[in-house]
Amino acid sequence: MRNAAEEGAIDAENRPSTIGLILAGGLARRMGGGDKARTRIGGATILERVLTRFVPQCSRTILNANGDTARFADTGLTVVTDSVPDFAGPLAGVLAGLDWAAANAPDNEWLASVPGDCPFLPTDIVPRLHEARRKASTALACARSGERRHPTVALWPVMLREELRRALVNEGLRKIEAWTSRYGVALADWPAAPVDPFMNINTPEDAARAEVIAAQYPDA
Repeated sequence: MRNAAEEGAIDAENRPSTIGLILAGGLARRMGGGDKARTRIGGATILERVLTRFVPQCSRTILNANGDTARFADTGLTVVTDSVPDFAGPLAGVLAGLDWAAANAPDNEWLASVPGDCPFLPTDIVPRLHEARRKASTALACARSGERRHPTVALWPVMLREELRRALVNEGLRKIEAWTSRYGVALADWPAAPVDPFMNINTPEDAARAEVIAAQYPDA
């Protein structure tokens, strides 16, 4: 039998300390602007649903948003803004999260990101991403449901933050998979049916469809 110290060491290897990052820094143009994370689905906002599912998986959780950060004061989360100007996309939000982790949690080696517009997120994202990258011996991991990859539902090593900064600032790179392909990306798989856990809300029509799904599958 393993003693308590051995069990703790194994758990630390399987689920290392991981900062959670909720990406809510987009412009939500297709939703008419504003914060689409505040859209209500199944009796709660998408952001409330994300917090309930994601926060327990992480050692600490922060939120990436631009503009007046005080609008998220009710979450109790630290809000980090992009350091790369002109709404450079989710990679800029990831960089902001990595910079915060390096400055405020120097012993933490990992950051896990999720979008702030996914109302049906799984409750096991972080451990399964870690399991996937360990098995594949890659630096990065992201989620996949069915045949579709979700590059913003991902695991990022803090040590790559300067490489990411150079790609964003010096190369003008914006596409996540163009950057992550340089390092290798493991895939953690989830079924896409009956509910795609990574369905995201980009339009009012998406929100209406998600409301129907939430009523049909209240445990999703």
